[in-house]
Amino acid sequence: MRADTARADVRDSILDAAERLLSLYGYSKTTIEDIAQEAGIGKGTVYLHFHSKEEIAVSFIDRVNQRVRARLQEIAESDAPAAERVREMLIARVMVRLDTARNHDKSIDELLRSVRPLLICCRQRWHEAEAEVLAGVLRDGRTRGEFSFDDDMTAARTLVLATNSVLPYNLSTRQLGEREEMLKAASQIAGLLLNGLCKR
Repeated sequence: MRADTARADVRDSILDAAERLLSLYGYSKTTIEDIAQEAGIGKGTVYLHFHSKEEIAVSFIDRVNQRVRARLQEIAESDAPAAERVREMLIARVMVRLDTARNHDKSIDELLRSVRPLLICCRQRWHEAEAEVLAGVLRDGRTRGEFSFDDDMTAARTLVLATNSVLPYNLSTRQLGEREEMLKAASQIAGLLLNGLCKR
């Protein structure tokens, strides 16, 4: 058990280092050597955990998606009415991603473009996991008579797809605009989507 914990700690240190360097220099200017040095480990140790810089980058993006899911789960487990939880979850799935992108001085678009083939494989899995959390709240709301729709997962997948429209393709800080503008847009789309789910 201790070896697994130590391995996870080293992996986290590598991802922490990669996140800092990607934020400062962008994807193309960050090397495995840089990441190893930033993490305070040897380059060979990095390769024990990751096969390539691309894998590190996708793992960094996966980490962001884990934060999104953790936030959605936290909201899902609250005592608020289902409609309120769904609204907050839809906004959170956009804003957690935008706030992460905003923390990067360099355009995250370069990173996304560089790892696109690997990213496409993972993206569906990430969205499906988010939809599963949403589906639980939708099911609860339908049971309580708040919502009216046919299928939990179909509705949840549609909500995920619709709120993806708020996220710009290029996540550079220029493209993102002001945080308040993005929050307003996410809130408006969440309101419209909920209006279609709520029982009349």
